[in-house]
Amino acid sequence: MASAPSSSSNGSGGLHLPDTTRELVKILVAGPFGVGKTTLIDSVSEIRPLHTEERLSEASVSVDDLEGVRNKKTTTVAIDFGRISLKGGIVLYLFGTPGQERFRSLWSDIAYGALGALVLVDTRRIDDSFEVLGLVEDSGLPYAVALNTFPDSRPYTEEQLRRSLDLDPTTPMVLCDARDQNSSVDALLSLVEHLLTLAPPVPAAAPAPAAEVAPSPAASPWTENQPR
Repeated sequence: MASAPSSSSNGSGGLHLPDTTRELVKILVAGPFGVGKTTLIDSVSEIRPLHTEERLSEASVSVDDLEGVRNKKTTTVAIDFGRISLKGGIVLYLFGTPGQERFRSLWSDIAYGALGALVLVDTRRIDDSFEVLGLVEDSGLPYAVALNTFPDSRPYTEEQLRRSLDLDPTTPMVLCDARDQNSSVDALLSLVEHLLTLAPPVPAAAPAPAAEVAPSPAASPWTENQPR
């Protein structure tokens, strides 16, 4: 890949940003309920991640679909937050979004100021991703898709997945294991590289105007014949 983390992850990095920081970039980590957003942020964050998780209770049974995620015990109710520094002075602030419909009202607030989104997809539950993809597209955010791999996922071709998700040919789509730091970093880098291709070119600096040279004064007839 073109870049790599410049500091260690999982809480061992410094709390303060280095003097070499040039760009601060807000990124959303989006996806349906139980897809692995919290796990991905945990795997890459160089600071201790912030989580707003609550245990699933009997009250959530009728509103949270646990099909395919029966072992899930907690859920994000506001945001997850982490940070990762990349070489070249780029620092990503990662905001994990809730995946349930009842938290949809938070979307515009969390998405405000973001430059792009990494959308996690569980290929066992592709239909669950449509609503989140719609939210991202409606917000106008560029995005990349990370297919979070699970042991019982069925194999699909890239063409089948792109067709099922109705992805634009230019939208990056990568395999990802959200538990693995290197795999998660690669997924984020695929988004960053996509954002760089969409950035408007930096206009060339206009040439500096030529220095004006004052004309030499004409020789004065009163002095040119004066003795030296």
